[in-house]
Amino acid sequence: MREAISEGYKTAMKARDARRTATLRSVNAAIKDKDIANRGDGKGPLSNEDILVLLQKMVKQREESLGIYVEAGRNDLATVEKEEINILNEFLPKGLSEAEIEDAIKAAIAKTGAAGGKDMGKVIASLKADYPGRIDFGKASGKVKAALG
Repeated sequence: MREAISEGYKTAMKARDARRTATLRSVNAAIKDKDIANRGDGKGPLSNEDILVLLQKMVKQREESLGIYVEAGRNDLATVEKEEINILNEFLPKGLSEAEIEDAIKAAIAKTGAAGGKDMGKVIASLKADYPGRIDFGKASGKVKAALG
């Protein structure tokens, strides 16, 4: 993932695409910051899963900003946030559809043998292992709770 982001950054610089260059520069900076923090904690560099989580966090931040800008009528800033979200999404795996999420939840419940609400953690852990970065777990947790309840 690191290489794909670096290559995208180089391509954007060569194409003189200012928005893409700035966005990917911020991604590279965030990755380096996390690597440095990990080194201080005695850990290694970020794994692809860690980078995936970082990208998802960046997308979520931009989506929140987008909502605020739209509400405030700042279409110029909203457009910038939309463009950055689209650029970041290029590096994220394709998310599952609602039907695929429902099927994944059913499969995870069967796999873990979950019987009630107390087993929700097992189901979520199974989903995170099987579908990293492809499910919004904030929304999926409600569906898991409903399926178990």
